[in-house]
Amino acid sequence: AIGVVQQELAVDVFFTPREALDVQAGLYGVPKAERQTEALLGGLGLTDKADSYVRQLSGGMKRRLMVAKAMVHRPPVLILDEPTAGVDVELRRQLWNYVLELNRQGVTIVLTTHYLEEAEELCDTIAIMNRGEVVACEPKTALLRTLDARTLVITPDVALTSAPELGRFQARLRTDGDLAVEFKTTETSVEEVLTSVRAGGVRIKDLKTEQPDLEDVFLSLTYASQDARDPLKD
Repeated sequence: AIGVVQQELAVDVFFTPREALDVQAGLYGVPKAERQTEALLGGLGLTDKADSYVRQLSGGMKRRLMVAKAMVHRPPVLILDEPTAGVDVELRRQLWNYVLELNRQGVTIVLTTHYLEEAEELCDTIAIMNRGEVVACEPKTALLRTLDARTLVITPDVALTSAPELGRFQARLRTDGDLAVEFKTTETSVEEVLTSVRAGGVRIKDLKTEQPDLEDVFLSLTYASQDARDPLKD
């Protein structure tokens, strides 16, 4: 019921991808008439390398072959352990397109990754571990809502040389000339921030808001956990 893709490359370099998939299917007892070798090769972009020796494949192609091997028996659960480590951007995108399609077909994907942008883009539920302990496990949307902070980014009509005083709001002038003002949505509104910005003499050319991403949540949870454990913190 489970397919596993290990972090380390584990492929027999003396087989071709087509042979490797047929052997793997045989090990799982999949009858020849029910094997999906060609579909897996096509889905993972390996058709043109199907009859090349595995030792001739790039690292990214070997990793995609490992995904294909894990799916020969049509498992309902697929475990991916750092599947895109060392994979270039194009191959990574192809791999994730295939994984998303598997998920749409009903396969449950369990992914471990250090690439937080991947987890944020792909996962429905995210667990964060720190020093071997699960410090959060929630739906992605709920996890991102745990941080109340927002940043209003303002492009001034006239270039500023320093950040203006905005009363109870702290403003920071970025290197690109934009003015960044952080605020909490539960305590204030964008309109209140804008009122303070105008009162500070800033004419607004353009603006946008930035929300916390998964990296911000990760750092807030792991750093808070480290501080709580640190006996020298005081």
